[in-house]
Amino acid sequence: MALLERVTTLVRANLNDLLDRAEDPEKLLKQVILDMENQLLQVKTQVAVGIADQHVLDRKRAEQEERHAEWMRRAELAVDKGQDDLARAALERAMGCREVAESYGRQVADQGGQVEHLKGALRQLDAKLTEARARSELLIAQHRRARALRRTAAGPGRSGDAAFRRAQDKVLHAEAAGRAGADLGDDDVEHRLAALARQDRVERLLVELKTRRGTT
Repeated sequence: MALLERVTTLVRANLNDLLDRAEDPEKLLKQVILDMENQLLQVKTQVAVGIADQHVLDRKRAEQEERHAEWMRRAELAVDKGQDDLARAALERAMGCREVAESYGRQVADQGGQVEHLKGALRQLDAKLTEARARSELLIAQHRRARALRRTAAGPGRSGDAAFRRAQDKVLHAEAAGRAGADLGDDDVEHRLAALARQDRVERLLVELKTRRGTT
């Protein structure tokens, strides 16, 4: 995501190199710290939202598991009463709930990974911000002295070369990202085969259920 890419750029930034290339080191450092503070706040917000989403997904997974258990109880009741058609219908519903629950489970895992990734970025950015704040005055003083020494060593007549070097140091960065999606679809034969396989699973579950209930 773009937010994490911006955070990564800030974390990897070498403060000394940035100040070396800056026309106004003090202004640049203040801006870098401000950017870090803004990104830190955004990442904290994303972490909170991610955790909340994870809880919602996990609650939905649990709900589907409960529905699966309820439909299995109904299937058992139907088997006990000798109502195979009702048992098949209940097993079909139970299978559907289990599939949805498994889907939610995968989403919970994916969301958990994303949250941990965000937490890691948050820790890194927080450490970088602490470093920048602690070293800001020292870095500015060091670069003031270094520039003064360079100007003294360069002497008169070298300002044109310095300006040329500064111009060379400035580069443009372009970023492009895209995603391509693919449409998935099954033809009629595959759909019919899938339905047949699902029906076969229902029949196997019915046999297993009837065996456990002692009605075979």
